[in-house]
Amino acid sequence: MINRLKELPKELEILKDRPKELFYIGNLDFLNHKKVSIVGTRHPISYTKQFCTKLGNALKKRGVFVVSGGAMGVDALAHKSAFPNTIGVMANSLDIVYPKVNFSLIKNMEKESLILSEYEANTPATKYSFVLRNRIVVALGDVLVVAQADLNSGSMRSVEIAQKYGKKIYVLPHRLEDSLGTNVLLRDGRAEAIYDIEEFADMFGKIEKKSDEILDFCEQNSSLQDAVERFGDKIYEYELDGKIEIKNLKVTVL
Repeated sequence: MINRLKELPKELEILKDRPKELFYIGNLDFLNHKKVSIVGTRHPISYTKQFCTKLGNALKKRGVFVVSGGAMGVDALAHKSAFPNTIGVMANSLDIVYPKVNFSLIKNMEKESLILSEYEANTPATKYSFVLRNRIVVALGDVLVVAQADLNSGSMRSVEIAQKYGKKIYVLPHRLEDSLGTNVLLRDGRAEAIYDIEEFADMFGKIEKKSDEILDFCEQNSSLQDAVERFGDKIYEYELDGKIEIKNLKVTVL
């Protein structure tokens, strides 16, 4: 069901050309959490796919929400890897599912995440609406991450918006010819490279460590015999899962 927001998110107050209204499907509470905007090319290389996915997962584990534009490529990777902790900003009205290649993803986001649009019903996406959509994507996030971008691309327009409103910009480090746009940003000192995904994600939230009776016991007592006497074959299941290492009749928590 498509709903109309009663008021715009506070993050959009910085925009000089803020939307007159927003429509949504999904969980509005997502707007009340830490958010990171991720954008990039529609045709990412395998390296970008790998590390964009790691980034989305790392943020999700910390309760951080990823904002992107619902397009194919990096946008879809960002949404999928952070799902359900993700917010999509569409360049068309919400009664239209576009692009069709992301049909299942967008439908899942409608059920378990949040999608937004500033467009009334029956409004298709246009080249201009994609540009306008970017200002909302950028404004909603605490920072902007550009995963991969050509020099003249929509992602670089997002960079201009981020610079205009004082948003810090991060990029994945690339080889010289693989992402000319992000490499220029690094060269000019307009962006900071993400060299450690976990370290970057830690800036926005911490992983809550859940208590585990077996791991807690093994932390205090490294004897394999004592562990097996208390927990039986569970100890060997933990070894297979990579949670512990058994060596020389000793147990080490990994």
